[in-house]
Amino acid sequence: MLSLSVFGAGFLMRPLGAIVLGAYIDHYGRRKGLILTLGLMALGTLTVASIPGYATIGLVAPVLVLLGRLLQGFSAGVELGGVSVYLSEIATKGNKGFYCAWQSGSQQVAVVFAALLGVMLNKALPADQMGAWGWRVPFLIVPFLFLIRRSLKETEEFSARKHRPAMGEIMKSMAANWVTVLGGMGMVIMTTVSFYMITAYTPTFGKEVLKLSAIDTLVVTVCIGLSNLIWLPLAGALSDRIGRRPVLLAFTALTIVSAYPALQWLVAEPSFARLLIVELWLSFLYGSYNGAMVVALTEVMPVAVRTAGFSLAYSLATTIGGFTPAISTLLIHSTGNKAAPGLFLGVAAICGLIATLVLYRTPESRDQYKRA
Repeated sequence: MLSLSVFGAGFLMRPLGAIVLGAYIDHYGRRKGLILTLGLMALGTLTVASIPGYATIGLVAPVLVLLGRLLQGFSAGVELGGVSVYLSEIATKGNKGFYCAWQSGSQQVAVVFAALLGVMLNKALPADQMGAWGWRVPFLIVPFLFLIRRSLKETEEFSARKHRPAMGEIMKSMAANWVTVLGGMGMVIMTTVSFYMITAYTPTFGKEVLKLSAIDTLVVTVCIGLSNLIWLPLAGALSDRIGRRPVLLAFTALTIVSAYPALQWLVAEPSFARLLIVELWLSFLYGSYNGAMVVALTEVMPVAVRTAGFSLAYSLATTIGGFTPAISTLLIHSTGNKAAPGLFLGVAAICGLIATLVLYRTPESRDQYKRA
């Protein structure tokens, strides 16, 4: 619980990062903002990777790791919003859903890569070396991505904009559009809870709750990342054709009725095969919903504060979804029901369903994707 809480603590910084860095991107540009956020992320990541262990510097070690995690969270508060807005503004006409889906798609590449790296490290290193230094290896990769992002060009849409709002204007606009921000948060809760449940929590759930091997759970995580990578762009493209609303409503409803029964079936007779089947089903629900949700969120936000509004809604939801591993562990411990995380996912889906109905309550809003 303590380890998972430190992981979740980074999400508490995301709303602050969304406001500060989101305003920076909306005022100074997409390219400059994306380079700044990745630089901050690299700094936080290197901090986590380079801190000596508890045996060497005592309580200072976890404190410094927490600080690095908070810096990661501050940067991540605008990362998804900044990239999604960038993709939506460079997308060709009628393909915004497909373009935006690749932001989440890139996360799945990261999930697959991290899980494969975890499998290789677990096979190559004994447990004592894995605990001593092997866990640090994945953290050393992120800074190299900074070099790639420097090649980005500013979007034509932003460059053509004559008025670029200051922080005060952005805050006033978000306050005036609080219903949209709150609705966006509701939509994102479904995404964040399902994503962290099927990725970050799967190794812990499989090993500690289902008593499967670490290798089995990491292999399932690899499969989940690949599955997500398939469904995200397909759902984004589908939403370009039939609209965001039908896709969002269909997959929130499916999640509400199937998440808990699926987990019940899994915990009744835990096995690698059942874990894989259930996680692939949840991956299908997540990928199909999120493929339409991300682009929908870029469209419902006011243009002048698109990045800040998107990022604030997303980061507020992530402060809940990011604690999914800890909440799931607590629910199992408190209720004695190993399938309890399925109930939490069902509640998150209800939030997504209600938010979709609110944001797409008028004919004009339902057709908004056609005008975007």
